[in-house]
Amino acid sequence: MRAGKLLLEITAYYLIIALAIYVAIRIWPELRGYLPIGGVEQLITQPSKNPLQASEAVRAAHVANFGQSVFWLVVAIVAAILVSLPISWTYMAVRGGDEYDQSLVNTIIVLPMVVTGIVIIVQNSLALAFSLAGIAGAVRFRNSLKSSGDALFILLAVATGLAAGIGAIELAAVISIFFNYCFAILWVTEYGERSGMKRFLADYRVTETVVVAEEVAEKSS
Repeated sequence: MRAGKLLLEITAYYLIIALAIYVAIRIWPELRGYLPIGGVEQLITQPSKNPLQASEAVRAAHVANFGQSVFWLVVAIVAAILVSLPISWTYMAVRGGDEYDQSLVNTIIVLPMVVTGIVIIVQNSLALAFSLAGIAGAVRFRNSLKSSGDALFILLAVATGLAAGIGAIELAAVISIFFNYCFAILWVTEYGERSGMKRFLADYRVTETVVVAEEVAEKSS
């Protein structure tokens, strides 16, 4: 069943990534100071400050030269992509028919990387932030989503990039985990479904029946 396969894939994926990070930190304990993690703790525990003052969350503990800065940035961008991959799997599984949009799948993967870079650029400069807003306002984006529910995936992609940009990959991972499992459960249970309504998620039961019928047809031919 596609739902079982989706849950198995995302569970195995998160476990493998978590195990790899755990092993790496156990082998190289000092590595933690050079990774884009810990931003959540600083965001939650730091006192209120002037909104025009630069945030400390983006800074890593031991990053002090060009090579270490590049390493931090590469890890942040790669982590943003890795966190967004299972989100794209969820979208591909729960969306079907004419509502499926391949460009949105690509956007889910690429957008966090772009947002990560943007956050790092404007983190310590109010002037750059206003410049970016002006540039974004000058560029017209005409791509309309096929469903308002697809905006959730775009919003999550942006949140993932923001978390990576401020050095809070753990926040991006937690959001991604809960988002994917929540969507998978909503899809399997068909929560909120009513007959004759416009659907956002693919018809779970009908889809499974069609898949089985197609497999039987292929075997008979």
